[in-house]
Amino acid sequence: MASGVQVADEVCRIFYDMKVRKCSTPEEIKKRKKAVIFCLSPDKKCIIVEEGKEILVGDVGVTVTDPFKHFVQMLPEKDCRYALYDASFETKESKKEELMFFLWAPEQAPLKSKMIYASSKDAIKKKFQGIKHECQANGPEDLNRACIAEKLGGSLVVAFEGSPV
Repeated sequence: MASGVQVADEVCRIFYDMKVRKCSTPEEIKKRKKAVIFCLSPDKKCIIVEEGKEILVGDVGVTVTDPFKHFVQMLPEKDCRYALYDASFETKESKKEELMFFLWAPEQAPLKSKMIYASSKDAIKKKFQGIKHECQANGPEDLNRACIAEKLGGSLVVAFEGSPV
């Protein structure tokens, strides 16, 4: 942990809940997180859940029509963030759901913010055991469906979140 930043227990619990798909009731499935954004605490010593920055599975199709587009719009224009996104995609063979870890570091973010988020990334990644897909995005152009499909499996991916790539 180069920066000495800690990871809040709630962040680890959310990751575990998103990773482990228990046989759930329809009500429990609706409460499962589709996407969640994490930020540094005001004192920059801990990675915490950003208040109100999540998409629940139950919101998709109700209040959120395009979950990935909604997720991208939740990211701040001028500051860094970490995020987990439960990606649904199709390959030529099958449908899949896999977690993606994002480091959002837009060009307009202050240099100090970019440095602390970059140096703290290992702390949060160590807590997220088993993440197959990681994406560093430096602007909205890095978060289009084609770029994400490339990270998920390249030319094997034929659809992402129900839309062709």
